[in-house]
Amino acid sequence: MSRIAVVHGPNLNLLGVREPAIYGRESLADIHGALTALAQTLGHTIVPFQSNHEGALIDHVQACRGQDDALILNAGGYTHTSVALRDAVAFVNEEIPVIEVHLSIPEAREPFRHQSLLCGVVRGRIEGFGALSYLLALRAASALIAQRGDDRNE
Repeated sequence: MSRIAVVHGPNLNLLGVREPAIYGRESLADIHGALTALAQTLGHTIVPFQSNHEGALIDHVQACRGQDDALILNAGGYTHTSVALRDAVAFVNEEIPVIEVHLSIPEAREPFRHQSLLCGVVRGRIEGFGALSYLLALRAASALIAQRGDDRNE
């Protein structure tokens, strides 16, 4: 069974109550429940982690290399500000696919959200589908894991 890390950045612990018009009414627990159910049907297990602290996120992202088969990352506000997190993601993405996720479409919001420091170092990006963005990312991660397995068997 493949392990897929799901890492959430700052303020995502407030999902469901913080700006529901933008982020939706699903809580982080709701998202984890849906991810767990889908992961089981796809033959994976998810390992969720959330922190409001940049250093904790960097440490956790770095630890994904060598222990997880893919990483789904919603870095929240650090998407636009953290070069250090970008460097950690680049390091991990050399070994396992990293998929950037956003509930909203950052480019449709305030100008300071228009640039992702992560977009050049991730395998792909899924945004704008609310909580469904995570499920789409899980399906993409599953396909990438299967593809990598096929590539190794050739």
